[in-house]
Amino acid sequence: MKKILEVLQYGETDIRFNTDINLPNNPLVIPEILAKVTAAMSMNLWGGNEMSVLAMIRLLAIADLSLSVNREEMLEQMGVESAVAAETFRRSIEEFNKSGSRIEVFPPSVKPSGRHS
Repeated sequence: MKKILEVLQYGETDIRFNTDINLPNNPLVIPEILAKVTAAMSMNLWGGNEMSVLAMIRLLAIADLSLSVNREEMLEQMGVESAVAAETFRRSIEEFNKSGSRIEVFPPSVKPSGRHS
């Protein structure tokens, strides 16, 4: 198991972050993790806790943006990168479906019927 990101609150103001990822030693891990996280966020159901998990991820992004020295540039870059990732993911699903497989994406808090288990 690899820890992509751990966020723990030990007290009212003591929040700590940890990861097993070492970017200086392996900068090419970013696209690999992005692809895996995108797939997980679009297809895996997290036990009905999706709305809370997504809210916390977005809060982390907002906190990061609030500390940025150039928030507009960072938002623009995130927009470009997320658009590329979205297009790549869309094409991957299309190719997967063309091969005869079927992917169903469920929105947060929607659990599949028993036939998808």
